[in-house]
Amino acid sequence: MKSLSEFVKVKRKEVNHTQEEFAERAGVALTVVRIIEQGKENLNMKKVNQVLAMFGHTLAPVSMKELAGQKDSIKL
Repeated sequence: MKSLSEFVKVKRKEVNHTQEEFAERAGVALTVVRIIEQGKENLNMKKVNQVLAMFGHTLAPVSMKELAGQKDSIKL
């Protein structure tokens, strides 16, 4: 299983973007992409999900509102 940092770096390179180009397309600061790719542990989940949305993925709900919206689809 790839780490988050490896996943983002590999996917970014697949679309042939620099970190700066990718950050701009994802709507986040360049530092966000750098922090993710460096594997830092203190990440803003909302920003991480903005980056992952570029690949059609999310890591986790970022608010109680989003979590409540997913409650209907959760099977217990």
